[in-house]
Amino acid sequence: MTKADLVERIVEKTGMTKAESFEVFEHLMETLKETLASGESVKIQGFGRFEVREKAPRNGRNPQTGEPITLDARKVLSFKPSQVLKLSLNKVT
Repeated sequence: MTKADLVERIVEKTGMTKAESFEVFEHLMETLKETLASGESVKIQGFGRFEVREKAPRNGRNPQTGEPITLDARKVLSFKPSQVLKLSLNKVT
């Protein structure tokens, strides 16, 4: 599913114009990005929680030469689905 598909679903469900739906979607995504970039987590009831985690530097190897290298510390985005989402994904029909 693409951004355009999501916007189209918003149009269908709310009756908003495509331009209004696109603007709402863009504002939502920008707010999520800004919140996560500031280090806060985002919890959406019934869906899940997005959070930024710190990864420590670690030792690795260059796959071509086998030479040991140090991989820098970095931030990664993680998502933990809610129980409601887990149950809906595994629902038996």
